[in-house]
Amino acid sequence: MKTEVREAAVIALAMAVGGVLLGVLWWWLAPEVPLVSDSSAVYLKDTEGEQAIGVDGTFILLALGFGLVSALVVFVLRRRGGIPIVVALTVGGVLGSLLAWRLGIWLGPTQDVAAHAREVGRGVTFAAPLELGAKGALLAWSLAALVGHLGLTALFGPRDPEPDAYAQGPYGAPPA
Repeated sequence: MKTEVREAAVIALAMAVGGVLLGVLWWWLAPEVPLVSDSSAVYLKDTEGEQAIGVDGTFILLALGFGLVSALVVFVLRRRGGIPIVVALTVGGVLGSLLAWRLGIWLGPTQDVAAHAREVGRGVTFAAPLELGAKGALLAWSLAALVGHLGLTALFGPRDPEPDAYAQGPYGAPPA
């Protein structure tokens, strides 16, 4: 049991560190939400634009991909599975997603929209801060890892031996 818990801790830590890569990819690939300012307020440049949804969608798709890769790597390295591995996939995915979310926000445009608007000037288009509107997206990595690992274990995992039909009589009693 100690070995399984140690392996699970390594898996969770590796997934959490993988959140750095997810955060950088999200920052790099997410569409920019264009804002424009007059002297009194900041507005969306394109009121019917879908960039804000695209930011969430980019995070979700990347997290799903990271989850499936995590599941595949864990399954290849540790075929037997077990409860500590499942917990590690869950915890590691959530920690990695949280780290990616905060890193993407930190790398993205400034959070002080009013100061940024004053800095660029009136009528100039600038990028909105990177935000994750759908907080449920933080669970995408964990869910993809769990479903992927479950599917791989069901398809390719070790099987329990079939009971010998002739070794026992009806209802588990020895044959007469």
